[in-house]
Amino acid sequence: MHRAAHLLGNPDGQRVELLRRDYRGLLAEMRRDRAAAGILAPAVDTFLKVTRSYWPGLFQCYEVADLPATNNDLEHLFGVLRCQERRVTGQKAASAHLVVRGPVRLLAAVTARTTTCTAEQLRPHSPAAWRELRAAIDQRHTARRAQLRFRRDPDAYLAAAEATLLQSSLPP
Repeated sequence: MHRAAHLLGNPDGQRVELLRRDYRGLLAEMRRDRAAAGILAPAVDTFLKVTRSYWPGLFQCYEVADLPATNNDLEHLFGVLRCQERRVTGQKAASAHLVVRGPVRLLAAVTARTTTCTAEQLRPHSPAAWRELRAAIDQRHTARRAQLRFRRDPDAYLAAAEATLLQSSLPP
């Protein structure tokens, strides 16, 4: 594990192709010597499985200029938003409002912390993009309402859905 962290830290500033090659070699060595890990063999399996799932984006931070190696800054922004939401609502869990309007609220929270906006900057510049965003939010609202209706009375919800399905399948 320490060798993997050392390689991904790239202290020598290797080119991404050499870094990938060395990392593949380390993974092959881990696979080959798995039995020597003893009771930690399942941890090796998990490490190999997770590495395989992250492989397509594992080296992008070395290929794209100014791309951070971790998402810690992004996680911090989400944490700040959750903290603000808890402070405002008094609820420990995220409210449905945050789930439905999440993309808009996150962008507003980040922008409010970093810059001061004028009324001109807040005005929608593309009515089509604004309508598209409104439609997406309305769609999430509709889905949340359907979930609530289902939780309140599943039998009535399913009967109404069945009636709608049967009505749409019958000829006019």
